[in-house]
Amino acid sequence: MAERRRRQYGTGSVYQRASDGRWIGTFQAGWTERGTRRVVTVSATTEAECKRRLTKRQREYEVDAGAVAGGHRTVKSWCEAWLEVHATKARPKYYATDASAVRRWIVPTIGSKRLDTLTPGDVRSVGTAVRKAGRSTTTARYVHGVLIRALDAAAADGHSVSRLAREVAAPGKATHDRDAVPLGHALAILGAASQRPDGSRWAAAFLQGMRQGECLGLTWEAVDLDRGLLDASWQLQALPYLDRAAGTFRVPDGYEARRLVDAMHLVRPKSRSGWRVIPLVSWMGAALETWQRAEHVNPHGLVWPVIEWDTTDPTLLARMLGRPRSSGADRDAWYALQAAAKVAPTDERRHRDPARYLLHEARHTTATLLLEHGVKEAVVIAIMGHSSITSTRGYQHVSQALARDALDGIAGALGLTATPHG
Repeated sequence: MAERRRRQYGTGSVYQRASDGRWIGTFQAGWTERGTRRVVTVSATTEAECKRRLTKRQREYEVDAGAVAGGHRTVKSWCEAWLEVHATKARPKYYATDASAVRRWIVPTIGSKRLDTLTPGDVRSVGTAVRKAGRSTTTARYVHGVLIRALDAAAADGHSVSRLAREVAAPGKATHDRDAVPLGHALAILGAASQRPDGSRWAAAFLQGMRQGECLGLTWEAVDLDRGLLDASWQLQALPYLDRAAGTFRVPDGYEARRLVDAMHLVRPKSRSGWRVIPLVSWMGAALETWQRAEHVNPHGLVWPVIEWDTTDPTLLARMLGRPRSSGADRDAWYALQAAAKVAPTDERRHRDPARYLLHEARHTTATLLLEHGVKEAVVIAIMGHSSITSTRGYQHVSQALARDALDGIAGALGLTATPHG
């Protein structure tokens, strides 16, 4: 077995490879865009030459990373260091979005700038670059927020960063075009869904206000058909690999995750308000009971896993494969339902997807119907798993009876009152 020689922390490692006797040197050089460790490797026939090459390559990397003489940090070198720490604290999807903002916008625009000479104009130039590329001001605002958090962390770490640069106002937030699906279109989509054995999946989006990850991560052990309750405390999410061969993943400290298969995990919602128990209206309970009887092999106990359709009739279930259903496959099924229902948005102002409703808009429909039926905001908050509807109102305790009455109301609006056929 190759023996690794201990070196000073942060300077890499050197070892002799058993297979051919060559000396190998490695050091970690930040993170890849996929969130995995980037490792640089050198080799030589002697230990001394290997150490020399390793030191030379490390110095080249430091120059590449933007470190400048005199100990002053550049935006690029600091952001790489900040992301390493951020990876241990942030939720995987949150980290991936922040890392993308750094590598796609911040570093290409001002990465070579020194932290101690950064100006308000430099900070504003990042948002300008985002908008010139045709992205919305919402994207520019998000990227600006990532930059300010990184600069604040640099200042807290003792680096000299202008207060004026850190206090530049964020770009305005664009008006988004996500809205509720009109009731007539929602009814048509649910009508198309009723022709499919897994129609309860789409009723859950409209009727129970469940997020996509909550639906795909729902297991039968979280469904209490006798009491008419559904526990939405886990979500399905693909986590980034740390080492694919070893089957390890980049998981921040204190992050609760249960691996199912490959990169698919059940994870907790991002906020405590997302952990909630939702009453099942009569139609939904009956639909789930019918669907449960159709189960075949399902090793993970998922309510809506990957399924296979009968090739002679696309509305008939051939078998349930039991694998977790990816968000992409689920989204494609949502678009196919809209095509089958022959519905499409009519608002010409839409820009994200002018021809189709986004899946999250089904959830908007739930909230809108609840509010239109006069349901109190505290009840809506409890059902939807929001921290609040407005920024000033906090969560209030809501009884299951109130929540059930509210959902019964929108079940009637959606025409989901009769027991589904099994």
